[in-house]
Amino acid sequence: MRIFLYFLVYFLIPQICWTHQYLPIDRIPDWKLKNDGNIGPSYGQPEQIRISYGGDPSVSFVTWQTFDDTLQSIVEYGSDWKFLNQSVLGRCSVFLDRNKNSVWRYIHRANLTALVPGQTYYYHVGSEHGWSPIYFFTALKERRNDGGGYIYAVYGDLGVENGRSLGTIQKMAQRGELDMVLHVGDFAYNMDESNGETGDEFLRQIEPISAYIPYMATVGNHEYFNNFTHFVNRFTMPNSDHNLFYSYDLGHAHFVVFSTEFYFWTQWGFHQIKHQFDWLIEDLKKANENRKNVPWIITMGHRPMYCSDFDGDDCTKYESIIRTGLPLTHGYGLEKLFYEYGVDIELWAHEHSYERLWPVYNRTVYNGTHLPYTNPPAPVHIITGSAGCRENTDVFVEHPPPWSAVRSTDYGFGIMRIYNSTHLNFKEINVAQGGTEDDDFWVVKTSEKHHRPFKHRDLKKLRTYGTHVPDKYCHHHSHCPMEKKKKRTRRQQHHF
Repeated sequence: MRIFLYFLVYFLIPQICWTHQYLPIDRIPDWKLKNDGNIGPSYGQPEQIRISYGGDPSVSFVTWQTFDDTLQSIVEYGSDWKFLNQSVLGRCSVFLDRNKNSVWRYIHRANLTALVPGQTYYYHVGSEHGWSPIYFFTALKERRNDGGGYIYAVYGDLGVENGRSLGTIQKMAQRGELDMVLHVGDFAYNMDESNGETGDEFLRQIEPISAYIPYMATVGNHEYFNNFTHFVNRFTMPNSDHNLFYSYDLGHAHFVVFSTEFYFWTQWGFHQIKHQFDWLIEDLKKANENRKNVPWIITMGHRPMYCSDFDGDDCTKYESIIRTGLPLTHGYGLEKLFYEYGVDIELWAHEHSYERLWPVYNRTVYNGTHLPYTNPPAPVHIITGSAGCRENTDVFVEHPPPWSAVRSTDYGFGIMRIYNSTHLNFKEINVAQGGTEDDDFWVVKTSEKHHRPFKHRDLKKLRTYGTHVPDKYCHHHSHCPMEKKKKRTRRQQHHF
């Protein structure tokens, strides 16, 4: 049976695969063929348990892993930890990542349905060959007793080594202080390393979070290996078989998750960019049609359009690829698309720092009023990519450009709370300084009519009270090519 599966995975299933290939339910594993009750799977203990939002508060996905085929994939659950009286039978897929010495990983998935929002459930996963500890989760329901809405931990760039924010987030998840995690790209550093053992260790490390609250994932550049195969196979996201782009509604917000990596890892074809871009248009159209019910539109992509870090990343360029599209053609640019469909908040990571921007569109910065985040005429960008990894935090330029409002180079993560249709709060928690807050600000839409595509009057408002940053604009003489040239000329004259 194992030889047959090897042939199936390596030859019949395409190398670039965007769907989970489940094993036949009536399969007979090698150990079962021996027809000996004393023989079972060698490695049947479940691990790396993680739950994710199923696209509806009554649905949760449960994913876990074994290193052998246990034949059954079971979740037992109930409202009393001593009496897990309900069970769901899931499905299992083999994951071989095509590393030189690929490890056989069995990824198990089960869907819990008809959950009662607000009710706490206890559960464990596994089979007769091994069970996980008993965990608990609360089916998602808006908070009522302390202001309403949902609370999200928001961060990117969390690794196995030096995961500085990990302990704080684990504690908050278990105490019920968070409803969901939004991980905006870059996991483990890297999941494929050491034949995937780094990915295994990362998923063990986040289990004290992901076993208790939904862990929602966005692909980043550190997931590039073999067309993002670890990301595709290890996670289970709603409304998608591949996790690379998907969307869902929760409370007052529509979340749009997409891959910035298609623009940079083009060796697997440009069709991925077009496929995603067409999907984004359709999804944003539907989201705007439903804005009366779900007013906020929030996007999540790993590499930002703008940043003030002292490196050569895309966001430091005048015409960043994510913002303006592919070089020369400017095809599939995202800034204009998101503006035309009225995206409210754009969440990013990649830069190992925290940066909050003034509302900005087409390098025109809305920073000339005393209430820039009240009915802003452009999207609000937030970069939070310093959760902690083996790489250092990034350094900012000494004199940041006008779009930069608040910056921090310490390790930390964001807490976003969407209270209702009009008020959204974001805080950046500095774990390097013992949990102090680097930032705390509100985005306010005074009425639901301000949740809409941006229009000509918004552009007029933006230009009237904003600052435009043209191609050759110099925000400080130290960044001016002409100034530098003059200094060099003066030095040369003095030398001679």
